[in-house]
Amino acid sequence: MKTWILLSTFLIVAVNLHAHTIHVGPGKKITSIRAALNQAKHFDTIIVHHSLYKEGNIVINKRIVMLGEGRPILDGQHKYEVVSIKVDSVVFSGFQIQNSGIATLNDPCGVKVYDGNHVIIEDNIFENNFFAIYIQFGRHCIIKNNFIKGYGLEEQQIGNGIHCWKSDSLQLIGNHIEGHRDGIYFEFVTNSVIWRNISKYNVRYGLHFMFSNNDAYINNFFDANGAGVAVMFSKHVVMYSNTFKNSTGDASYGILLKEISDAEIIGNKFLNNTSALFLEGANRMLIKKNVFIGNGWGLKIQANCMDNEVTENNFIGNTFDVSTNGSLVLNTFNSNYWDRYTGYDLDKDAYGDIPYHPLSIFSVIIENNPIAMLLYRSFMVTLLERTEKLIPSITPDNFRDDKPIMKAYNL
Repeated sequence: MKTWILLSTFLIVAVNLHAHTIHVGPGKKITSIRAALNQAKHFDTIIVHHSLYKEGNIVINKRIVMLGEGRPILDGQHKYEVVSIKVDSVVFSGFQIQNSGIATLNDPCGVKVYDGNHVIIEDNIFENNFFAIYIQFGRHCIIKNNFIKGYGLEEQQIGNGIHCWKSDSLQLIGNHIEGHRDGIYFEFVTNSVIWRNISKYNVRYGLHFMFSNNDAYINNFFDANGAGVAVMFSKHVVMYSNTFKNSTGDASYGILLKEISDAEIIGNKFLNNTSALFLEGANRMLIKKNVFIGNGWGLKIQANCMDNEVTENNFIGNTFDVSTNGSLVLNTFNSNYWDRYTGYDLDKDAYGDIPYHPLSIFSVIIENNPIAMLLYRSFMVTLLERTEKLIPSITPDNFRDDKPIMKAYNL
């Protein structure tokens, strides 16, 4: 064992001894990035000094560290994929990458990683690219602290900010993405973490992922994206301490969960969305300690959802706290705070003494007849709601919270 450790140490030292640093830029011996790449060997460092570089498609096929000094600009001239990384163990940091080509067949990017492992893309500015960062068949890659801005107005005009496909063990940390089709897109991506990113003003989704299992989404901020966030056809997903706000289109959601199982939605904030949390075909979910404030619908849970637990959440100032499209109740509501609850607590245990039925009769009517929303806040609807509370007839009796909390949680 000691022999292997000594041998590994020797090899690392030997590699470092033979590594070189190559400087590129005006007034330097080498003025072209391509020339520097041709000269470089594995494990060299290329430092690119500030200037405007229009060199077409720059292909990195050696294991190097490539650093920008003074934020050099790599311009794709609206024709080319700007940087293509086709090897493992590359560090790419400190650049402004702009004006990639636009094509729907080959998806040109600001930076694209082809089958690369242990690639780091950090502290770059991406502006006006079709796709900004694209990872395909990547493993153990890190995308960190990049600022990404697109100018798309329609879905077909622009690609995604960070697009990841058939990859594993990725880390997306501290990126700011706006103005793309989807801010972050995952498809067939496993065992990965999305942490502390800001995704806003994107044409479609702030976050969109499908067929991606065992992933975690933590402390991200999603604001004013066209359709909100969509999580589909996945399992074993956790979403902790995120903020979803201002998704206010006709078909917009804080989060759309479709065909999801064994997931946890804990400690999130849903603010001012048309539908804060929409569940369709979602099973065995834990929805806990979230805040739903000022949404049209706090929680829409379709009849094909089962074994979900909704507990210790705050529902405050929503037009409708809960809605469903069926009468079969296969989910559990327990110990939530409902600002509309008018019960009492005679035994002073902090829980209401009578159950709360969060399902409004008018929300049931709206689910089947959306045009009826025109009658909202009318005297007739108020009378209907009060009558249903006293003599339930349409809303299922077992759709209830048996232990509503009297005071909002400090979440």
